[in-house]
Amino acid sequence: MEKRDDVYKNRGLNEYGDVKFADPVNNKYPIDTEEHIRAAWSYIHMPRNFEKYDSKDVETIKKRIIKAWKEKINPDGPPEKY
Repeated sequence: MEKRDDVYKNRGLNEYGDVKFADPVNNKYPIDTEEHIRAAWSYIHMPRNFEKYDSKDVETIKKRIIKAWKEKINPDGPPEKY
């Protein structure tokens, strides 16, 4: 994963603190709470968000969100509505 030019330096850290992110390079998609995990899953499926990554990075982000979902929300993982 590469640093994105459209992301403000340290914005994620300033907004969410020192938490785990599905995209740790750009501090995007916090996955520390149920609310954040659900939001991350929703956001990574929006074209305006996933189009900023190559397909490999999108899959990596999704896998990290799924792992967090299984650990903190439901062991079956997120709904596959996307």
